[in-house]
Amino acid sequence: MATLKEFRNKVKPNWCPGCGDFSVQAAIQRAAANSGLEPHELALITGIGCSGRLSGYINSYGFHGVHGRVLPLAQGVKMANRDLTVVASGGDGDGFAIGMGHTIHSIRRNIDITYIVMDNQIYGLTKGQTSPRSEMGFKTKSTPGGSIESSLHVMETALTAGATFVAQSFSSDLKELTSLIEQGMAHKGFSLINVFSPCITFNKVNTYDWFKENLTKLSSVEGYDPSSRMQAMQTLMENNGLVTGLIYQDTEKPSYQELVEGYKETPLAHEDLDLDEEKFNELLHEFM
Repeated sequence: MATLKEFRNKVKPNWCPGCGDFSVQAAIQRAAANSGLEPHELALITGIGCSGRLSGYINSYGFHGVHGRVLPLAQGVKMANRDLTVVASGGDGDGFAIGMGHTIHSIRRNIDITYIVMDNQIYGLTKGQTSPRSEMGFKTKSTPGGSIESSLHVMETALTAGATFVAQSFSSDLKELTSLIEQGMAHKGFSLINVFSPCITFNKVNTYDWFKENLTKLSSVEGYDPSSRMQAMQTLMENNGLVTGLIYQDTEKPSYQELVEGYKETPLAHEDLDLDEEKFNELLHEFM
């Protein structure tokens, strides 16, 4: 069984000192080790943005995709090799702006992958513009007079779209974040984990101190039941989405792979694909 050290490589992250993404990287590495994975059993697919660099900082299979397209890539990897534990990651701009269509359809499709969003309520890599997660009135280079748009409530949206695993954490809480990623990896279906990961360079509002003052741990909510979709929605609305922990999990709904007729147990990556001319022509005929 691989140790935490074996999921580290020699590439030094170039995030700003104090960025929350450092903790997300550490949590993924710890979760992979705690789950008994080997580096060759983990595939990390990332999008564009500061967080998109993550796939190059962890010793595993990795792919750095294009803006907003991390989920189609991750789903393709999982469909081709069901033996891989596939983790997709990106920022709130990547997942909830240009990539929002893919996010919604990945949720309803319920393919067995884990999607970790590093949510800092701003576009960091392009130097500080308003994102879909920025609150109304938020002032940035793109909204100097304050944003006139409402913030997107992503956890509530995920529940409405039929998500089977919805969780949220804070990058400072490494223990909780690691545990949630472990649970997401073990969940048979699509796991969405939103992580409040402060941008210390461009977001001077949603800081570490701000989150510490405003977040509510679901573990402190008496009688909270993560199997109740109704209670999950109500609790999110009562706390303006600012909760951390396992928000909702449905263990009964089958994953996409379980429903695909003819989906082979043996991954394509492990099959003998040496084809003679006769077999090739047979396959070609099927598509004519």
